[in-house]
Amino acid sequence: MLKREIEQLIFLKQEGAYWDFKREWYSSDKKADLLHDIICLANNLSNREAYIIIGVDEEKDYAVSSVKTDPNRKNTQQLVDFLRDKHFAGGIRPIVSVRNIFIGTDEIDVIVIHDSDSTPFFLTEKYQSVMPNNIYTRVMDSNTPKNKSADISYIEILWKKRFGMLYSPLERMKNYLKKPYLWDESPNDYFVGKRYYRYSPEFTIEDVLDDSKHGYQFYLFNQTDTRPRWHNINLYYHQTMMFSLEGVSLDGGRYFTPTPKTDCISLNKYHSCVVTFKYYIKNSIEYILHKFYYHPDGDDETIAHDKFMECVLVFESDIEKESFKVFLMQNWKNKQEYSEGIFMPYFETVKGYNMDVFKEEFYNSQLIKKMLISFRGKKEN
Repeated sequence: MLKREIEQLIFLKQEGAYWDFKREWYSSDKKADLLHDIICLANNLSNREAYIIIGVDEEKDYAVSSVKTDPNRKNTQQLVDFLRDKHFAGGIRPIVSVRNIFIGTDEIDVIVIHDSDSTPFFLTEKYQSVMPNNIYTRVMDSNTPKNKSADISYIEILWKKRFGMLYSPLERMKNYLKKPYLWDESPNDYFVGKRYYRYSPEFTIEDVLDDSKHGYQFYLFNQTDTRPRWHNINLYYHQTMMFSLEGVSLDGGRYFTPTPKTDCISLNKYHSCVVTFKYYIKNSIEYILHKFYYHPDGDDETIAHDKFMECVLVFESDIEKESFKVFLMQNWKNKQEYSEGIFMPYFETVKGYNMDVFKEEFYNSQLIKKMLISFRGKKEN
């Protein structure tokens, strides 16, 4: 993914608001330039991760120049060490990593400055020509000069990002839900569990028992108490419902979570779903709420959570999920290679259901979990 994006940026033959090209690594007499560039890109106005792409020569029509023998080359740990002793406000430093990429036969490095809500980053003590208390950013393809601060309108944007004021109400809700310890319970009746965000009480969340739902899913049979209790989880901004999704109370109420999403692969010419799986995508509203509701106690709730997660996949992104589906379709014929050690729980008969279907779904979930591990191993190699 990163390689494809870097190739596209090189193809543009211009610098931009979140990427910068360098012909070679920063020499020892250009440490201030390195620090300044990192700060500017960490404070980029595009609200995303940024790149210093090393090994591309602007003066030669953005030709790739290998950094393989560059004596000033650094790895991630060296960059982290470089930033560690700089006096950043609040002790909060940009998060960086170095990625190595081959463009054809040429090797280039990319300093990735990871996106953060801790903007603006700035120094409290001078480092060579990088000034204290100056707030630097990057506008289009230009960094703020070292002896100046960015325009006040840009500084305001960076502070708004830190306080979550740049985002839509739903995006703000997602950020607030990542801090479950700042949510307080609101007095309500037995059937409604309502909480509000302590510092912005107009953001509320409720889970409401839904007595109209009585269905079963295969992952219920991995619990000690297999009886389901279904809920509706509703997210509000003031009186407006922004989002609603299904929740389930597992193992007799010992553990509560949003239900995972469902996807499938087709193995026939009719493109019908043959093999299904349950999943979350990291940083999705479903996964954030999944983390929000879990309070590991090392006892009943933890056991119920772990039993549930034995049946559910967690993907880094939608792109990873779609790539894995391709892998799954290509390798399903070899599924028996992953069958060793699969434990099947007891499936108590539920009137009106074909229990063989639940057993097959559970068995497939265990195969697919193992195949995901194999898929990720092949990607790393």
